[in-house]
Amino acid sequence: MRGEQPDDRTLVQRHVAGDAEAFGWLVARHRDRLWAVALRTLHDPDEAADALQDALVSAFRRAESYRGDAAVTTWLHRIVVNACLDRARRQSVRRTEPLADEPDQAHEHTRRAQIPATTSDAVETLAEQSARRDAVLAALRALPPEQRTALVLVDMEGYSVQEAADLMDCPTGTVKSRCSRGRANLLPLLGAWAPGGHRVGVTEPLSTPGRPTDKEVT
Repeated sequence: MRGEQPDDRTLVQRHVAGDAEAFGWLVARHRDRLWAVALRTLHDPDEAADALQDALVSAFRRAESYRGDAAVTTWLHRIVVNACLDRARRQSVRRTEPLADEPDQAHEHTRRAQIPATTSDAVETLAEQSARRDAVLAALRALPPEQRTALVLVDMEGYSVQEAADLMDCPTGTVKSRCSRGRANLLPLLGAWAPGGHRVGVTEPLSTPGRPTDKEVT
């Protein structure tokens, strides 16, 4: 393919028709955001790369099932989210005391909290930024997979609740509930990094982690 690239739907159609390059163009166009969702959901480059690889293989093989009732990006992201959820659920089984998927008494007080992350504030030292990011990622890993995924999609990736519901294949009310419960569960896990603790400035969105260079995801 040379010159101007066709749109996503055309690329899927060409792939199904046997075009050997079409799917590669499609992946190259959307890989960065697909990777960001996978890595932020699983917080492990190897796990995220494997989940993304599985998802893309699935999309490659199941392209004929795409009927055009949703955007191609929605279709791709849904496959990636499902692959990540499968891995996250397997991870959660190894936890002896997973957080309940229920609101607690602090729910209403903390319902507006945002996902914390590193900041570019020049006053903070690099050590503090690194420690805070580690605390946030550890806290996110402790959340139930569905809550974690909802927070990644809505608070960190900027999807609307409706878009996240489409990706997670659930009602919008479920996404809202998972986000709210996830925020409520996240704050106590942050310890001193939580708002009101000794350390502050932890309510900015996480910056997108870079793709690992030692593992190709195609």
